Amino acid sequence: MDIKEILKNTEHRSWELPSDNWKFYQEWNRAIFLHWEVDYQKLRKFVPKELEIDLFEGKPWISIVAFSMEKIRPKFLPYFPPISNFDEINIRTYIKSENKTGVYFLSIEGGKRISCRIAKTISELPYRYSKIKRRTTSYLSNNNQYNDSLQINFEEGANQTNKSELDIWLTERYALFQDTKNSINEYEIHHPEWSIQDIEINNLEVNYPRFDDLLNGKPHKTSYSKGVQVIAWGMNKKNKVTYR
Repeated sequence: MDIKEILKNTEHRSWELPSDNWKFYQEWNRAIFLHWEVDYQKLRKFVPKELEIDLFEGKPWISIVAFSMEKIRPKFLPYFPPISNFDEINIRTYIKSENKTGVYFLSIEGGKRISCRIAKTISELPYRYSKIKRRTTSYLSNNNQYNDSLQINFEEGANQTNKSELDIWLTERYALFQDTKNSINEYEIHHPEWSIQDIEINNLEVNYPRFDDLLNGKPHKTSYSKGVQVIAWGMNKKNKVTYR
């Protein structure tokens, strides 16, 4: 799908596209979704007070999304595979701010050091480098600094022709929110609606000591997607003192 077609395809969004020009193109491909329903009070300490935790049927959720970032580039430049393509893992929860429902990242790992440095500098998102090895039916990461590790062995399943309300709630998010010392940064994004498949998890080992109270036991929901093409706008920085 070309970019003009992506930008015209907005029926699945809950608010209009930003009026200013987009800044970046990227693809989130071969995505593995692991979702946990969690305790509100245990999650609250990880989310800045300026952001409201979003709830599905009264409960918050947290997710691990392991995927391949590909073809990321600024609007007027071509992508450069040694930097533009890398594997990524994010741990995220779901929040609301004014009329927008989005995600907040508890952690973002990238499989290339230089890509993490550039992404963190440009976006101020909390990228950090981890050793990541991806194969067709496995995904393995390790971070010695935090003693974090993730191992997934899986098989793709059938396409889901009728997504549940929870599937839509977990995936159709068109804003990212992240905190720095003095600000809450907002990032608007747009992409076609996620196509979701079943996934069979043959082996799963999740070890993130900082989040042991949240990533506890087997995921309550899992899925897989071939991926989406993503358009991203520039960062909107709001001072924490005035943030509403």
